[in-house]
Amino acid sequence: MVAAEAKNKDFVTTRIFDAPPATLWKCFTEPERMKEWFGPKGSVVVSSKMDLRVGGSYHGAMRDGEGRVMWAKFVYREVTPPRRLVWEHSFSDEAGELTRHPLSPTWPLKLLTTVTFEDAPGGKCKLTLTWSPLDATAEERATFDAAHDGINMGWGGTFERLDDYLAGLK
Repeated sequence: MVAAEAKNKDFVTTRIFDAPPATLWKCFTEPERMKEWFGPKGSVVVSSKMDLRVGGSYHGAMRDGEGRVMWAKFVYREVTPPRRLVWEHSFSDEAGELTRHPLSPTWPLKLLTTVTFEDAPGGKCKLTLTWSPLDATAEERATFDAAHDGINMGWGGTFERLDDYLAGLK
């Protein structure tokens, strides 16, 4: 009998936003908009460049509340306006080369990110974000699985910032 490789637990979060899917799509696909809300509370996006197409990338950096600058790189796998975005999410350096998480050496090198935008009653959008490790070792999967509470807090704060940004558009 061959043992199947243990599957990690995907991180999934869903939230209703007071804006239609087309507006949320713009928030995720226009780098100047992303600068206004992307990242946990207390962070500031200091660089945001995007080539939105399959095989294209986003390369950006944020400065956290302690002054540390962290770079990220997304490589887009699927771009289906205004309903679905899929990308490989990684930490990077300023040149765009992949790096390890600066605070967690056993964090997966790549995460598959899937974001869907659905119509919700009242002209709102139901956004679902799913994260799953890509090509991760058992140790990296265990680190990811153990971090779900922290991931939930990070995306929760990020989505609060997105709520505030959307409120300012009205």
